[in-house]
Amino acid sequence: MSNAINYDALDVADEAEVVVVGGGPGGLCAAVAAAEEGADVLLIERYGFLGGMATAGLVNPFMPWVAGGKPIIRGLFERITGRLDEYGGWGGPRQPSAFDEEMFKFVAEDFCAEAGVRLQLHTMLADVDTADEAITSIATLSKSGLRQVHGEIFIDGTGDGDLAAWAGAEVEIGREEDGHCQPMTLCFRMMNVNIEAMPSRQEINELYDAAKERGEIDNPRENVLKFFTTHDRQVHFNTTRVVMHDATNAEDMTDAELIGRRQVRQMVRFLVDHVPGFEEAWLEEMAPQIGIRESRRIMGDYLLTVDDVLEAHKFDDGIARGSYSVDIHNPAGTGTVIKRLPPGEAYDVPYRCITPRGFDNLLIAARCISCDHAAHSSMRVMPIVMAIGEAAGCAAEMALEEADVRSVDVDALREKLVDRGASIYGLSEE
Repeated sequence: MSNAINYDALDVADEAEVVVVGGGPGGLCAAVAAAEEGADVLLIERYGFLGGMATAGLVNPFMPWVAGGKPIIRGLFERITGRLDEYGGWGGPRQPSAFDEEMFKFVAEDFCAEAGVRLQLHTMLADVDTADEAITSIATLSKSGLRQVHGEIFIDGTGDGDLAAWAGAEVEIGREEDGHCQPMTLCFRMMNVNIEAMPSRQEINELYDAAKERGEIDNPRENVLKFFTTHDRQVHFNTTRVVMHDATNAEDMTDAELIGRRQVRQMVRFLVDHVPGFEEAWLEEMAPQIGIRESRRIMGDYLLTVDDVLEAHKFDDGIARGSYSVDIHNPAGTGTVIKRLPPGEAYDVPYRCITPRGFDNLLIAARCISCDHAAHSSMRVMPIVMAIGEAAGCAAEMALEEADVRSVDVDALREKLVDRGASIYGLSEE
């Protein structure tokens, strides 16, 4: 039971069978899937638009969703990229998996409207009220003030696990030895780049090292990470690195944003002054918020381990699949550890990883599922999270009858996902 807010004094803003908090890739897919399956769904989002890291974080492109030459993440993810393609916001000759984040905003709203998802934008989670191993209601903060929202099944799509953590769920943060999480990155874009004149990756990194030696750059990242986009003469940079800051701490987040923008200023000056092809380029855009790789992980009925990932483990209750490498950016500074799965292989994410211990009506549809630090470095990427979200949304609708997420017939859930076009090991055509 919450001690922070007197819920009896709050107006009821809304109520729904399924309440999703957070409209990032996972929360979006959870809300759409639950509504398409027949549930009354309310999606609460703190920004004035949907998409989370895909839009507010400017994270791009989508990381691999293929194993053995075949897609292993389909369903809603495939439908969303298809709609992006229709809008001219998908792919490109230099980066086939890039997407236009402004088109993503349109597509996200389209899918919600078509499915009947009700939205509360510009609305933040403020508090969680619980009783008898269940969330009873939540408090939200918006221009309308503090209000409460009632639901039967709640889905945490916040990325940082705010809903689950504030409800009192068991959490882990960061790596075991010191609690530090993977670094944050403020993404940015350069426009009017003469791409044909750009030097090789090795040459750019040599110029970058020289600039660091001269004291012009204090970014601890060991190299320059760039991608192309859906637009000509535009280059996307995912290369700043803010270490040893906690994404669940307001003071740390403030400091991280300031550090990130300082690093962007240094990188822009470096690119324009020293890298061929950028002489006439300019900073077109910085992400509205710094990108978060890791924060809380909500402990569930099963803990996905790095061995499960690297051994491509399959589970009887697998509801999503992943093939992305273990990719650990050094939480304390320079260096990145990459470990790949066996060629052509993929692992399963069990349903038990999205059912938090101690709660009957709560599911996770974000990067904060139950896993260890190293496994998280693989499953955190957006295509995998979108597949998890779709599964969570379907499970939420199935759980309504008994208001218990553990009452879900997981075999039936897996069949439902296949019917929706998802790739489920052992059931989908391989």
